[in-house]
Amino acid sequence: MEQTENPPGPGGGAPGGTALIEELLPAPHRVAEAFGDPAGPVPLFAEEERYVARAVPGRRREFATTRACARAALARLGEVPGPIPRDPRGAPVWPASTVGSMTHCAGYRAAVVARSDVVRAVGLDAEPNQPIGGGGGALRMITNRQERSHLAELASADPRVCWDRLLFSAKESVYKAWYPLTGGWLGFEDVTVTFDLPSRSFTADLTPPGHPAGRPAATGFRGLWTVRRGLVLTAVSVPAASPVPSPTRPPGRTAP
Repeated sequence: MEQTENPPGPGGGAPGGTALIEELLPAPHRVAEAFGDPAGPVPLFAEEERYVARAVPGRRREFATTRACARAALARLGEVPGPIPRDPRGAPVWPASTVGSMTHCAGYRAAVVARSDVVRAVGLDAEPNQPIGGGGGALRMITNRQERSHLAELASADPRVCWDRLLFSAKESVYKAWYPLTGGWLGFEDVTVTFDLPSRSFTADLTPPGHPAGRPAATGFRGLWTVRRGLVLTAVSVPAASPVPSPTRPPGRTAP
């Protein structure tokens, strides 16, 4: 079923205040978020229906609400609602002259967009503020030794934050900004994240595939993070004036 107007549900802010992601990505970004899915069905464009044709109902609702958030955010840029397809590797394809990012986790869906002449790329990720499962193996898979030492220090400073999950989220945000710029692979091992508590910011030093080991990549990222309502959220925004990272070898992972 084709959608002709902004779907119900997604709003620009949390009840009674500013959107969680608006704290991380203020103007010129436009954002929309939803805490769960509407009671009724959320329509999709025919082009999008095929992505969830065989999905279970919960997955379809999650997908539709997140797409609805994206359309609501685009409407705040003055864009006419339309389908948001995927590229061959699964990344969203945004309307011409716009950039954006979407995220979803249990009980939360959100999207951010901006004009491409102002923002070159943006990455957004939300996760539950819960430890990463799988024992130590999962943590070793997404971190290096430097980061594991850093996480231990952070946990002592503020044990209310699940820092391993926040680090995972930060790397996801970095990848979501990196991929549209380069079309290239970037693994967890290629990003070293350092958090700053007072500013609620983080830096990501990149050593992408094909780059000499031990030497920092020409382009790193700086992002912001917050912990609210049982969620950890991270965001990266690359201004249009920033240099474009060098492309890397074709990606071996599906773009989020």
